[in-house]
Amino acid sequence: MTETQVVLLGTGSPVADPERSGPALAVVAAGKPYLVDFGPGVIRRAAAAHGNGVDALKVTNLETAFLTHLHSDHTAGYPDLILTPWVLGRKKPLQVYGPPGLSQMTDHILAAYEMDKEIRVCGLEPSNPQGYGATAHEIDIGECYRDDNIRIEAFKVDHGEGWLAFGYQFLTADRRIIVSGDTAPLDLELERWKGCDVLVHEVYSSSGLLKRPPEWQKYHSHMHTSGAQLGRIAKRVQPKILLLTHILCWGGSEEELLDEIATEYDGEIILGHDLGVY
Repeated sequence: MTETQVVLLGTGSPVADPERSGPALAVVAAGKPYLVDFGPGVIRRAAAAHGNGVDALKVTNLETAFLTHLHSDHTAGYPDLILTPWVLGRKKPLQVYGPPGLSQMTDHILAAYEMDKEIRVCGLEPSNPQGYGATAHEIDIGECYRDDNIRIEAFKVDHGEGWLAFGYQFLTADRRIIVSGDTAPLDLELERWKGCDVLVHEVYSSSGLLKRPPEWQKYHSHMHTSGAQLGRIAKRVQPKILLLTHILCWGGSEEELLDEIATEYDGEIILGHDLGVY
């Protein structure tokens, strides 16, 4: 059995930070990758991870993905995920699981690239038509995927009204991994998270937020999770590793953010960076 890995492909946010690509990660179980989100840069980061020795993240292996929600910073890499692995030789259409609205987004992307498909399939370029496209599966709360390597459960998070946003629990032979997605602090889920091996959670810096305009302070305080709030969550959950992603500092330092969490939680905290493997 190959040990399960969490590979951070993008730890950023809508901020155009060249050091942090858009939100994306991979859970690798038994040598197979399962993506969560596909922000800008996802394919290049997967290729870089493969170059760093994560064999599962060869681009043509990217066949299964899960979307937390429809915000653009989590989906702007979707056309790249559909098309580039196919052009490079993927043999199967992409299978994508996520909230309502995913099917419509998928249909529009495929329509937008219909001419590209026709040129590649009908022209001189060698192609494999059977590997083209994506199948969207709009899921609900509860178990949403299972194969011989993994069982995946979706849970509802608090990230605004008018749509459904998910986090995911990954259960493999050797690990239980929670991925929060974007969310305000949750309460009902925390009992189910207790004792997980890895809690991958979004976070923002409270000191950095004070530098933002009042309307943005209101938005982030209602839609995301501060360092101190995450510290209290981790204190209840007691994960073996607390892994930070979708990191928002807004000019505050990473050390200040870690201190905010550590005032409430004394366990292992890892501030994630792109291409980190855990």
